[in-house]
Amino acid sequence: MMDFLWNLASFVVALGILVTVHEYGHFWVARKNGVKVERFSVGFGRALWRKTGKDGTEYVLAMIPLGGYVKMLDERTDDVQPEDKDKTFNSKTVYQRIAIVAAGPMANFVFALFALYLMFLIGVPSVKPLIGNIVPSSIAAQAKLINDTEIVSVAGNATRNWQEVNLALIGQIGNEEIEVKTKKSGSQYVSTFILDTRQWQFSPDKTSALTSLGITPFRPKVHNELAAIGDESPAALAGLLVGDKLMSVGSVETHDWLTFAKEIKHYPGQEVLITLSRNNKTITLPVTPNSVERAGSIVGYIGVAPKADAWPEEFLIELSYGPIEAIKESAQRTWNLTSLTFSMIGKLITGDVSVKNLSGPIGIAQGAGNSAGHGFVYFLGFLALISINLGIINLLPLPVLDGGHLLYYLIELFTGKEVPVKVQEAGFKFGALALLMLMAIGLFNDFSRVLG
Repeated sequence: MMDFLWNLASFVVALGILVTVHEYGHFWVARKNGVKVERFSVGFGRALWRKTGKDGTEYVLAMIPLGGYVKMLDERTDDVQPEDKDKTFNSKTVYQRIAIVAAGPMANFVFALFALYLMFLIGVPSVKPLIGNIVPSSIAAQAKLINDTEIVSVAGNATRNWQEVNLALIGQIGNEEIEVKTKKSGSQYVSTFILDTRQWQFSPDKTSALTSLGITPFRPKVHNELAAIGDESPAALAGLLVGDKLMSVGSVETHDWLTFAKEIKHYPGQEVLITLSRNNKTITLPVTPNSVERAGSIVGYIGVAPKADAWPEEFLIELSYGPIEAIKESAQRTWNLTSLTFSMIGKLITGDVSVKNLSGPIGIAQGAGNSAGHGFVYFLGFLALISINLGIINLLPLPVLDGGHLLYYLIELFTGKEVPVKVQEAGFKFGALALLMLMAIGLFNDFSRVLG
């Protein structure tokens, strides 16, 4: 339940920020072009809060936080007083209307740039992408990638941490091969490998790009010994102590931490016997793991952490830059994420990426909760990614979206005539249907992952 509430709160905060930014783009440019804005609403449905400003605009915070709108004075839908005719949206030139409509998506791109700039100013703690192990017979093994080497580039994109490696790999979905360059730690010699990805099976909801290729990141050795126990956790209530060495869960021996963690997951809400060694004595304790949701499944959780070796200092980095350098880094990251999103949309259309990979509100909420749980800088990165996605989606030429309006205005610009009202209405109905279908697919995928 706590995970659900945390994800929900993070989702509402994230969407509230991004919708406000998007609608403010429309609002600001409309006002600059002399259009009277009657209402600025964040959310739909019943108003939770409203206030009329000195500028005559009614500001509203509504109950359903899945979007927002800016209501502009328009002769086509409103009764307009003669003195206000020059303040209507429809009275503006086609160039002005294009600017007002395009301002929403553009505001999302500007916000993404700002969020990433702030992220790089604060600094992002990272680790170098050092390969810990290559799974036998995997795509990576067939390419002869080597353990204990650092990935320095993927498909020509420089990679400084695992996030950049994952983003670069995802951008190559649908390609028949991927070029990966690596080097030994401390060496300047770079080796090049070609991954044959014609048979690459990658399901983002089930695994990472790295795992699907057979690449396991390096991690410090984890010992089968407890280093921390949560207050009031099932482990604490059962009497487990820091320093206990884990021997078995039920009838399964646990010689390593991964086996122990895997076995505990099988007992959500069910009592199980844990055998451990304490001060050279063997003890068996009954423990009832809590039930928690992880990656769409209900698993057991007892609230413990293992003893682990420290990260080698040479593997730890922080992506932190000064005020000037951060501008370049944030602009480059914004461009990379924008290119990746357009690429994924193209591959969805061509069928190189399955529609099963689409996520709806539940998937976004889980992403918001996970990123917020890791810290503020990671939440900033998530906001930037979703803001870019929101901007791009709104530019799609579906009549119900900003991109559809822009399409009509571009036609008007080249023909000198406004698109007939009946054609616009038919387009809006088609656009609404297409958007509802995409949302339904996303929700279906979300529920499939949760129930799967």
